[in-house]
Amino acid sequence: MAEVTILLADDHALMRQGLRKILEDCRGWKVVAEAANGRDAVALALELCPSVAVFDIAMPQLNGIEAARQVVRRNPNVPVLIVSMHGDQAYITQSVAAGVRGYLLKESAGAELIEAVRALASGRTFFSRPVAELMLDDYMRGLTKRGIFDRYDALSEREREVLQLVAEGRSTKDIAELLFISPATVETHRTRILQKLDLKNTAGVVLYAARRGLVS
Repeated sequence: MAEVTILLADDHALMRQGLRKILEDCRGWKVVAEAANGRDAVALALELCPSVAVFDIAMPQLNGIEAARQVVRRNPNVPVLIVSMHGDQAYITQSVAAGVRGYLLKESAGAELIEAVRALASGRTFFSRPVAELMLDDYMRGLTKRGIFDRYDALSEREREVLQLVAEGRSTKDIAELLFISPATVETHRTRILQKLDLKNTAGVVLYAARRGLVS
């Protein structure tokens, strides 16, 4: 196999260091960049086109699921592996819908990380056993929570970005500066988010985002 290049995105520096050590112990593997937030993760993934992009979910500015969605949409040749402490079905289902090619729990990352990266770099998928079992259970139940995800899927990519930033407590001005749009455009997105999700106010947005695992 040719050199395997890896992007690590996690807001905890110690976690990135640990993953880097595990990965770079493999001959021919190189961590080419690290990111501490989802927005940088997307930019680096699109710029560097690594063999595998390893994302945490709970990252500031843009969560790992939305970061993965943007990477997959813009360059499907970059496979995304989620390595997260979250084993809830909602996280897994949303990650798969976003187009990730693999999902590991951090508690088992040491044992399975190399196997997962090797699989994704070879064009295959890899889901740890607990994750695969939850995916099967979800399928067998007929996606009973489908309405929730359909409603979330009604949001545009930009509206999802604004949703997370609002839930993080950022002001309209801060959001406008971060996304390079006008404050009026931010307010328009906020209004549409409330309408599409049938929410009343910002507090409702925060609760919705927390329940869906979009923010910690």
